[in-house]
Amino acid sequence: MLSEAIKRLVQYGIDTGLTPECERIYTTNLLLELFHEDSYEDVELTGEPQELEEILKSLLDEAVARGIIEDSITYRDLFDTKMMNCLLPRPAQVQADFQKHYEVSPEEATKYYYKFSQDTDYIRRYRVKKDMKWKVDSEYGEIDITINLSKPEKDPKAIAAAKNAKNSSYPKCQLCVENEGYAGRANHPARENHRIIPITINGTRWGFQYSPYVYYNEHCIVFNGQHVPMKIDRAAFTKLFDFVKLFPHYFLGSNADLPIVGGSILTHDHFQGGHYTFAMAKAPIERTITIPGYEDVEAGIVKWPLSVIRIRHQEEKRLIELADHILGKWRGYTDEAAFIYAETNGEPHNTITPIARKIGDTYELDLTLRNNITTDEHPLGVYHPHAEYHHIKKENIGLIEVMGLAVLPARLKDEMDLLADYIVAGKDIRSNEKLEKHADWAESFLASCNKATKEEVMNILKAEIGKVFVKVLEDAGVYKCTEEGREAFMRFISVL
Repeated sequence: MLSEAIKRLVQYGIDTGLTPECERIYTTNLLLELFHEDSYEDVELTGEPQELEEILKSLLDEAVARGIIEDSITYRDLFDTKMMNCLLPRPAQVQADFQKHYEVSPEEATKYYYKFSQDTDYIRRYRVKKDMKWKVDSEYGEIDITINLSKPEKDPKAIAAAKNAKNSSYPKCQLCVENEGYAGRANHPARENHRIIPITINGTRWGFQYSPYVYYNEHCIVFNGQHVPMKIDRAAFTKLFDFVKLFPHYFLGSNADLPIVGGSILTHDHFQGGHYTFAMAKAPIERTITIPGYEDVEAGIVKWPLSVIRIRHQEEKRLIELADHILGKWRGYTDEAAFIYAETNGEPHNTITPIARKIGDTYELDLTLRNNITTDEHPLGVYHPHAEYHHIKKENIGLIEVMGLAVLPARLKDEMDLLADYIVAGKDIRSNEKLEKHADWAESFLASCNKATKEEVMNILKAEIGKVFVKVLEDAGVYKCTEEGREAFMRFISVL
C-alpha cells in the first residue's frame, strides 16, 4: 500500500533527524507528487520499523507497477535518490549544522557529516556491507584486502540508454560541484541526496564529501571547485596540509598525476583521505637519511614494498619546501642501471604519490616515488602489476593500494567460491573457462588444501590473495626491497 510505504519513509526521515516533525505533511506531499498520486490515507504503522532498503524497495516496486520507472538497477537508483531528497534539508542548512559541530571539534563535525551521508542513502549502507573485507599478515605489516561489491553493475537496458543518450558535458565529471542536487541520467549517477561541505584550501574554493563506496572508515574526497586536471606540485603539498590542519584526525593523500600510476580520474584535481590508519602509516623507517639544507627535518626510507621517503617536522612549511625539492629532483632523475628514466621520446615518467597526516604535534609526509614507463614485456607498465598477477589484480595501483589496501574486482567473489568448490571436489581447474586463469596460481598451494573443508579452503584462498597483493605492491616499487634496490635508492637520495 503506497500510503503506508510513504509514511514509513517519512518516519525514517524523522527518526534519523533528516526531517523535522513539523515537515511531516510537507514531505508526505512531495513523495505523493513523485507517484502522481492525489490522495493519501494516514494509516497506523504496526510491527517493527523496517530497514531503509526494505522501505525503498516497496516504493520502487510501486513506481515500476505504475509505469513511472523501468525495472532496472539504474532507473531504480535514479528514482530512490529522488525520493530520499524529499526528506533532506537544503545545502545551506547542512553546511550550517556542520559548522556548529565543527565549533565543538573537527571530530564532531565529521562524525555528524559521515552519519548524515549514510542516513541520506548517499552512502548505501546495505550495499557497502556486502563488500568482502579481510586482513593478511605480511613482512610489511597487516595488509587490508577488499572485494568491492557495493558498486552496482550496469544492466543492459541502462547501457543501451546511455549509448543513445544525448551527449552532455554537465556536470563535466562525477567530482564537479555541479553534482550537488543533480537528478542524474542513464550514464551519470543521481546526486539529489548529495550535500557538499565547502572548504578553503590554498586560498581557493574546494569541496569536502565522502565516497559513496567507502573503502575504509570515513573515506572522504576533497576536490577542487574548478574542473582542472590533477597536478603534483608545491601547491598540492600545501593543499594537503591545509586540509590536515582543518581536520587533524584525518590523513589526506593524492593519486599520482600520470596515467598508469595515477588514479581513475586525472581530469579533476582531487585528494582522498579519511579516519583510518593503513599499514603504510604504521610501517617503520628502515633507514634514516639526512638531506642537505634540511638537517632539521626527520627523514628516512620506509620499510614498504613501494619506494617511500618519509619526512617529519613540527612546521608543515618545512615539509612543503623539502617535498617540492624532492619532487623536482625526481621529475628529472634518470638511472639507467636501475631502469629509471625521467622521460622517453618527450613523455615524462617520474611523479610522486604523497600522503600527509598529523601525529600529535608533528606533521608527517610520505612521498611514494612512481614511474609509469612501459616496455614490450610490460606494456601496461614496468612498475605496475605484472601479467602473472592479472588474474587477481590488473587495475592501476593508485593511492589506496599504495597505502596497503587492495581494492579487488567484484568478479573475484564468485570465482573464489567456484574455485573452492573445484579444489574440495578435486576437479580439474583448467577445465573451467572462468577458473583457468587461476590454475597456475592455485597449483602452487593445492597441497595445503588436502582434505580441507570449503571454509578452510576459502581461508587459504584469502591468505594467498593477500600474498599476491603484496607481490603486486612490490612490482609497483621503483626500487626493490633488496640490497641492490636499496643501493639504487640511495643513489637517488645522494642527489637531493
